[in-house]
Amino acid sequence: MPIPDYQTLMRPMLEALGMGPMSLRQLVDGLSDLYNLSEEERKLLTPSKRSPLMYNRVAWAATYLRKAGLIESPKRGINELTARGKRALIECPEKIDNRYLRQFEMFQRFQSIDRETAPIAEEAVQPDSELDPTERLEAAHLELQTSLAEDVLDLVKKQTPQFFEVLVVQMMQAMGYGGWSKDSGSATQYTGDGGIDGIINEDPLGLETIYLQAKRYTESAVGRPDIQAFVGALEMNRARKGVFITTSRFSRDALEYVSMIGKRVVLIDGKQLAELMIKHNLGVSVKETYQVKAIDSDYFAED
Repeated sequence: MPIPDYQTLMRPMLEALGMGPMSLRQLVDGLSDLYNLSEEERKLLTPSKRSPLMYNRVAWAATYLRKAGLIESPKRGINELTARGKRALIECPEKIDNRYLRQFEMFQRFQSIDRETAPIAEEAVQPDSELDPTERLEAAHLELQTSLAEDVLDLVKKQTPQFFEVLVVQMMQAMGYGGWSKDSGSATQYTGDGGIDGIINEDPLGLETIYLQAKRYTESAVGRPDIQAFVGALEMNRARKGVFITTSRFSRDALEYVSMIGKRVVLIDGKQLAELMIKHNLGVSVKETYQVKAIDSDYFAED
């Protein structure tokens, strides 16, 4: 079954704590069993791939209940039901959510927003969303990244073929290939290049070389004949490694062909190209940086 959102987990969490104090790990395991989550669902990660989704949602449910005074932590790592939490179980036989928690002043303070310092935050936060705060932040970041990737790719498509050939060399270097020198890579002559648009020397002696092909297409897919021609160019240069980069996409025949040949040929389509440019800060710059911090439990632990 789908992993329940953090508000849905609030009442079951209180019911579980009604049986006695529990650690967050015990709550995660117990609630996962309650909802019959499969092993795959229990291991499912948040969009950032940094923590299990179920663990993240249970943690946020506990945080919200604690901020409303329904549970407390009498000692490090332990959650315990309060008198207010016991009353909530009686008053709300079906569901406990943020709307219920807002009756408590301490929870109102927790959710309050300083309009002078964050005038647009109230609309962005969407406190009644089924997503927990971490998921909302990650979803917003993903939306911004997706939009930026589309803009980057559109701009690349408008550049000249010569610009694109230089770009793919710079991108490979930004990824760490030929990192021994800024002169380790170069674009070939724009005419008569024999199907090779760029070269990356991975070491000073040139013992390992990566050959590049760049196709700046706007709509049409790169087909098998293009890949075969590139492989032929690799053969002529006795090359073992090749990267074919396009602003468009690859046809199914092209993908199947690469999977069958013995040479190491990597295909990078337009979507991957834009994502790699963003990841390695090529053609983009950092506009804002936000830090998400958490309590350092070790600092407060007594020896």
